[in-house]
Amino acid sequence: MRYLHTMVRVKDLEASLHFYRDLLGLVETRRMENEAGRFTLVYLAAPQDADRARAEKQPEVELTYNWDTEDYDGGRNFGHLAFEVDDVYAACEKLAAGGVVINRPPRDGWMAFVRSPDNISIELLQKGERLAPAEPWASMPNTGQW
Repeated sequence: MRYLHTMVRVKDLEASLHFYRDLLGLVETRRMENEAGRFTLVYLAAPQDADRARAEKQPEVELTYNWDTEDYDGGRNFGHLAFEVDDVYAACEKLAAGGVVINRPPRDGWMAFVRSPDNISIELLQKGERLAPAEPWASMPNTGQW
């Protein structure tokens, strides 16, 4: 397993970039605009991690800017921690066996979400290519908020 990124939702992308980039000194490593989903993702890294982040897409801070206005109360502005795992199905199986609810099962062989005991959202991403769909995950519905 390796740490990938921490996601934070932001209300004003320019103000947030001014803070994280211009004042704190993080470096923008990549950006993605999603017209269909109406959001922008901006990834930042510490200067000493910038080359590694560009090459390996980690370690980073992901700023998520939703184009439609929304109030992020109740901690919703903190998004999730993301980890890359060797086998997303095996990771979810181990977590489920330990009593962890799989909030967003890895139906696509690529991504799953679980919650920590403190209700922190954790994203698990399959290393390399996505796995072929497999049961019980392929037909498992989402559970709760992820």
